Amino acid sequence: MVKNKNNTAIWSSRINQDVSKLFLKVGNSINVDKKLFKEDILGSIVHTEMLFRQKIISFKIKNKIIFGLNKIEKEILKDKFEYKSKFEDIHMNIEKRLFQIIGEEAGYIHTARSRNDQVITDFKMWTTKATEKICKNLDNIIKTILKISEKNIETIMPGFTHLKNAQAVSFAHYTMAYVEMFNRDKKRFTYNLENLSECPLGVAALTGTSFNIDRNFTSKKLGFKRPTNNSIDTVADRDFVLDFLYSVSVCSMHISRIAEELIIWNSDGFNLINLSDKVVTGSSIMPQKKNPDLLEYLRGKTGSTYGNLFSMLTILKGLPISYFKDLQDDKELLFKSDKILNDCISILNEVLKNLKPNKQQMINLASIGYTTATDLADYLVKNHSMPFRKAYQTTASIVNFAERKNKKLSELNIEEIKKIEPKLTIEILKIFNVKNSVNSKKSYGGTSFDNIKKMIMKYKKMIK
Repeated sequence: MVKNKNNTAIWSSRINQDVSKLFLKVGNSINVDKKLFKEDILGSIVHTEMLFRQKIISFKIKNKIIFGLNKIEKEILKDKFEYKSKFEDIHMNIEKRLFQIIGEEAGYIHTARSRNDQVITDFKMWTTKATEKICKNLDNIIKTILKISEKNIETIMPGFTHLKNAQAVSFAHYTMAYVEMFNRDKKRFTYNLENLSECPLGVAALTGTSFNIDRNFTSKKLGFKRPTNNSIDTVADRDFVLDFLYSVSVCSMHISRIAEELIIWNSDGFNLINLSDKVVTGSSIMPQKKNPDLLEYLRGKTGSTYGNLFSMLTILKGLPISYFKDLQDDKELLFKSDKILNDCISILNEVLKNLKPNKQQMINLASIGYTTATDLADYLVKNHSMPFRKAYQTTASIVNFAERKNKKLSELNIEEIKKIEPKLTIEILKIFNVKNSVNSKKSYGGTSFDNIKKMIMKYKKMIK
C-alpha cells in the first residue's frame, strides 16, 4: 500500500512538484472553513458508522477512526490543534491529524466519499444551525417590539406619506408593522430549511459510488430528512447559499428601513423619540450632540449583505455544473453575512429596548397638517350619502378655508363649517379629535386600539 506521508498533500502521489507558494497563499481556505470543524467531524463519524454497518470496514477500524476523530475534536476545543495552510482546508487538516493519531488505517475514512460531498454536507449542516439561530434572534426582537406596542396602544402620532403628515395612527400600530416585517423574515428563513434538509453525503465527486452505502442512514443520523436525488446537481448546488444570502439581505433591508425611520424621528425637526445614551455617541467638537451612530451603522451594513449576495450570484452565473474552485468563496460570503445580520439584530434590539416615545410631541404633531381630513370625507359619505369624490372636494374646501384662517380643523366653529357645507352639524367636531380618528379605523389591519390588541395577542401566542 502506498504510504500517506503526513507532511505532504493528499494528492502528492500524482502531483510531482510542490505547490507554488502563491497557490498556498490564495488557494487554501483553512482560515475560513475551520469554522466547520464540528460538522466535519460529526459527518466523518456518521460516515464511518455507515461504512461499518454496510460491512465495508471492520469493527476495529471503525472504532479506531471514531476514537481519533473524537480526540481531534477535543484538541480543537482546547485550542491545541495546529492548523496547517499547506493542507488547504479543514477537511484535509483533520484527515492528516487522524493519520498521525491512528496510522495508515485513517485512510479508510475517505472510502465512498469525496471532498465535494463532504464539503457541501458540512456547509449545509452549519447553515441549518445558523438559520435556526437567526430565527431565534428574530423571535427575540419581535418580543421586544411586542412589549413596546403593549405600552403604547393609545400613544397617538402622525402617520406619514412622503414624510408629510397624512393621518393620525397609534405608535403601537407603527411598531407592529415592524413585527410583520420580521415575521416575514422568519418565514423566509424557515422556508429555507426545507432546501437544507436533503443530505449530500454519499454522492462522492459527482457520479455517486460503487460501494454499497446507505445514504438514508447517514441522512437521518446527521439530521437531514432525505438524501439528495442527483449526484451532479448535489455537488454543483449552491442555491441554499443564495437563499440564505437573499434572506439576510431582505432582513438587513428591513433593519435599515427601521433604522432610517428612527433616525428621522430622533432628529431635532421631528423629536418624536428619545434614544438612550447607551446607543448614541457624542461629537468631537460640539458638546451638545448625541448622534444615532449605531442606527447609521445598521443602515450602512445593509450594503455589505447586498454585496455578498451579488458576489455569489456572479460566481455562479457562468459556472458549469459539478464542482469548481470558484465555489470556495461561498463559505466566506455566507459567514460574513451571517455575522453581520446577527450583530445588526442584536444592536437594533438594544436600541428598541431603550427607546422612549415623546408622547406629547407625537400628539402635538399628529394634530397639525389636517390629519383628520379623510375622516371628514368618510363622514360625509356615510352620513350624508355623498359620493366620495364630492366628499373629497367638500373636505378640501374646508381644509383650504382653515389654512387661510391659520386654524386647525378642530379650531373651526360649526358656523364656519356650515358656510361651506350646510348639511353638517355640531356633531362633526368630534371627527376632528385625533384619538377618535385613530380608534375609528376598525377595518381588519387598521389602527384601532382593539385591532392592535388582537394583533399583539396573536403574536404573543405564536412566539413564546
